Amino acid sequence: MIHFEVIKKHSHSSARLGLLTTARGKIETPCFMPVGTQATVKALTPDDLRGFGAQIILGNTYHLYLRPGHELIRSLGGLHKFMNWPHPILTDSGGFQVFSLNELAKVSEEGVAFQSHLDGSSHFISPERSIEIQEALGADIIMAFDEPTPHTADLGQTEKSLLLTTRWAKRCKDALQSEDQALFGIVQGGMFPELRQQSARQIMDIDFPGYAIGGLSVGEEKSLMYDITGHTAPLLPANKPRYLMGVGTPEDLLQCSSMGVDMFDCVMPTRNARNGSLFVKGGRINLRNAQYKSDSGPIEADCPCYTCKNFSRAYLRHLLMAGEILAMRLLTLHNSTFYQQWMASLRKAIAEDVPFNLDWSDQILSG
Repeated sequence: MIHFEVIKKHSHSSARLGLLTTARGKIETPCFMPVGTQATVKALTPDDLRGFGAQIILGNTYHLYLRPGHELIRSLGGLHKFMNWPHPILTDSGGFQVFSLNELAKVSEEGVAFQSHLDGSSHFISPERSIEIQEALGADIIMAFDEPTPHTADLGQTEKSLLLTTRWAKRCKDALQSEDQALFGIVQGGMFPELRQQSARQIMDIDFPGYAIGGLSVGEEKSLMYDITGHTAPLLPANKPRYLMGVGTPEDLLQCSSMGVDMFDCVMPTRNARNGSLFVKGGRINLRNAQYKSDSGPIEADCPCYTCKNFSRAYLRHLLMAGEILAMRLLTLHNSTFYQQWMASLRKAIAEDVPFNLDWSDQILSG
């Protein structure tokens, strides 16, 4: 199981410095989890992840169930051994992918029938099946199977989905057999504060060791995402970790940490890197721009990553424009390092009880 302790509260916001202890290691929070969808963080090795300070990574139940299959991974020693990552792993439930990748998914009380996005084959995942798959994968933290709600859903549709998520959460807890895995519940409720409060109360009544805020950053306005997060986070137990799923930009991490969120994940640093979009202090640069063709400087002068210590913007742009595989690796190293450095700076600000640099954060996405 896990143990969570709030080490220090930030007097300038609702942020808190925490320590999440698992059997495979301790995680300082607030933290960002690199996304390893297919049992790999794209373009990076486990040594890379350790090198820039990743404490925990995320694996995807839906994708690993379809390929190579959870039973194969179990037979090979579980996900940690399979991908040579002996440190903490969190797996999502597969619910978001089932709905986002399958327009023809059919929801019933029992679960969801869907077709594989790989070959069109038919599959069915229930709350019990999701737990079975995640137990086979062997992650340290696993997620309850839920029904994410589109941000455009009306009040009636959202409440119906919320109630189904609650019933599925109870079934997930009943199905859990492993004593070595911590099952987190997920709060839904769409864009309606009153439904978020209802969902939080129902999910907390089931009693999980941690709680996630789901169904955000799915197309709604940024200000609305912040409003819902700010409303929901303080509803959750102060002595348990709070995880905001699928979020987000460096600014999002700062703003939502200040609301009391402890854990984040997002594909943004890796996906953006592969497209030449790089995070730097005070903004973001697009390496495809012609202005960097003869730029002899690093991506960022004081960045500790391997890429910035060894290569110029001109060289990296050349690799990117030529379609060289090395470009993806080197640029992903930079963005991933930036994210871990960014979270470390937030933890340092909380530890020293100094205000977050809001002005700097406002500029992060201006480039």
